[in-house]
Amino acid sequence: MFETVIGLEVHVQLNTKTKLFCSCPTSFAEHQNTNTCPTCLALPGALPVVNKEAAIKAMKLGYAINANVNHDSTFDRKSYFYPDSPSAYQITQLTKAIVQKGELFIDLADGTQKRIGMTQAHLEADAGKNMHEGDHSKVDLNRAGTPLLEIVSEPDMRSSDEAVAYLKKLHSTVRYLDISDANMQEGSFRCDVNVSIRPKGQEAFGTRVEIKNINSFKFVAAAIGYEVQRQIEAYEDGVYEQEIHQETRLWNVEEGVTKSMRGKEEAADYRYFPDPDLRPLIVTDEMIAEAKIMPELPDAKAKRYIEELGLKSYDAHVITSDKEMAYYFEEMLENGAVPKTAVTWLTSELLGRLNKTGLTIEDSPVDAKALGTLVSKITDNTISGKGAKEILDHMMENESRDIDALIEELGLAQVSDDGAILAIIDEILADNQDKVEQYKGGKEKLFGFFVGQTMKASKGSANPAKVNELLKQRLG
Repeated sequence: MFETVIGLEVHVQLNTKTKLFCSCPTSFAEHQNTNTCPTCLALPGALPVVNKEAAIKAMKLGYAINANVNHDSTFDRKSYFYPDSPSAYQITQLTKAIVQKGELFIDLADGTQKRIGMTQAHLEADAGKNMHEGDHSKVDLNRAGTPLLEIVSEPDMRSSDEAVAYLKKLHSTVRYLDISDANMQEGSFRCDVNVSIRPKGQEAFGTRVEIKNINSFKFVAAAIGYEVQRQIEAYEDGVYEQEIHQETRLWNVEEGVTKSMRGKEEAADYRYFPDPDLRPLIVTDEMIAEAKIMPELPDAKAKRYIEELGLKSYDAHVITSDKEMAYYFEEMLENGAVPKTAVTWLTSELLGRLNKTGLTIEDSPVDAKALGTLVSKITDNTISGKGAKEILDHMMENESRDIDALIEELGLAQVSDDGAILAIIDEILADNQDKVEQYKGGKEKLFGFFVGQTMKASKGSANPAKVNELLKQRLG
């Protein structure tokens, strides 16, 4: 009956060495208020100069999302009266952003893709940080002036699943481009969700509510779910006009609800005006050339995995959704792993063990070279899959990464010699003549019994494929 309309504004902190308009470092974990200067403190007489590296990183995103990258853009002042803004305004790009009109394609659960329009991506300076301790508050301005890229989508998403898919694709894209670490816990990738509902078939949008500063995919989904339900109930109870206002709300994680923060300002409330200290940003041919140097992005990489490596679409998208996982996978292949086997061992065996220990692929104790070599030993029948799991478990706890030495040390070399396996099979069949007769009489399920007994007698070292082949020969 109702249609949900969602648009997202994502703030991405660019990983430049210095701030957007001065040479102060952008490093974290420094003592409070040490990474500051007259410019980022907005002292009289200090003039801002645009960080060229930040402009190139913004342009790089623009080219990656098929956007218009403006060769000239302008900066504006947005009035902003908060303790963490020493200038009492934010320098941003309202009138003409550096990136406009792009697109991103998200992957839906049914295997199809949907295009999400991007209104613009503009450069702006971050604020400082308020800290509240007991009955007093402090301000740390180390972050003031750090470069942000605010990426504004069109209201093209119709569910929380689409919103999360969009955020994951954007998160993955900025990380592949290496323009941000996009660390959500540290706030380097955070979003404001604009959500409204309207009766299906209605063209006009409903009242837009903004949910501010969410830094988790899970919380985005939960906040949208709650807000949509709140708006629908107000509509059905006939109090939509009274209860749903254009406002900014906050997501309360503990209570699982959104709460009103303040009325939503319009552009006029911010009293934008052109920044008199900054001339238009004109990009050079050299900057354009540098920004157009692209790594292989997630969609292109997934397409290559499917077409050239024969991976299933699902597996290709799982691996390429994370830059580190994709690079890990490719290094496994360089070390002899067969693609499809590598997928299983990476996404199931390794990630399963990492999840149990709370580790990520980035801090995995087993590197891609070791796992790739291990997987290659399964393919060439040096070890069985069971033996490989024992070695992987051993490597998770120990430092040795010499796969050949570990196979020898743990006694896991697989026996593929026909004579050795046949000797075991003959003994098993001789000791179980009654079951041999039953099998030959039509009880074919007993074949598994003979395989199991042979593997047990070989202490798991016999090549299972060989065991099956030779047992069939012996049993006729």
